[in-house]
Amino acid sequence: MIEFFKNVLRLLWRIWFYILFAGMVFLFAPVLLLVTSREDWYPVFFKLARFWAKTTLFFTGFRVRKNELQKTEKQGSYMFIANHTSILDVLLMLSVVKNPFVFVGKKELSKVPVFGFFYKRTCILVDREDSKSKQKVFKEAQRRISLGLSICIFPEGLVPDDESIILSEFKKGAFRLAIEHRLPLVPMSFYDCKKRFSYTFFSGAPGLLNVKVHPFVSVKELSITDVTRIKNQCFELIEKDLKDYSKIS
Repeated sequence: MIEFFKNVLRLLWRIWFYILFAGMVFLFAPVLLLVTSREDWYPVFFKLARFWAKTTLFFTGFRVRKNELQKTEKQGSYMFIANHTSILDVLLMLSVVKNPFVFVGKKELSKVPVFGFFYKRTCILVDREDSKSKQKVFKEAQRRISLGLSICIFPEGLVPDDESIILSEFKKGAFRLAIEHRLPLVPMSFYDCKKRFSYTFFSGAPGLLNVKVHPFVSVKELSITDVTRIKNQCFELIEKDLKDYSKIS
């Protein structure tokens, strides 16, 4: 009986989360339409996106605590990477990163009503069924970087179906982009998103979301032949950190 009531509360809480998540997009749709109509207004859109993320997290009971071992410069462009286990990852990334960045994400999300419309206008989309998609992503990323923006990629690609997996193998795309465009890599550990809000519907709870921003990984002296090595280096860094955190949490 107690578990039944817990599940009822989780159901109501998750419904409230999705109402707030989508409702704010509907509410601000006219403003978002305006600020996404011109590319040079993207920093304004990014501020609104951060407000959306922080508001959604706050009013659904989440608090963010960031351990920042190295800070970004205001005018710098970076490649932000993190582990990916939950829809919270997107909100958390927006919440903790101040440098305007563009997500590289799967094309399927562009089909979500209203949200998908703005997602398509502001993000770099990857179509896994299109063999030429990667080339398009690289060209679009280069154009956004030339405008002074940063890039964010979750290098696992997809959220693992098996929630016991701590970290799935990284794809090479983020690291190839970072090396080709001389973007410092900013590895980040998102510790609590899976526990707080996984894709298992009757699970999770409000609470603290801890984030660690690791020391940046320089790619200035690297060439394209170093992609696999730097990918493995970042994977091992985040994997070890997540395992160490799980032992003490």
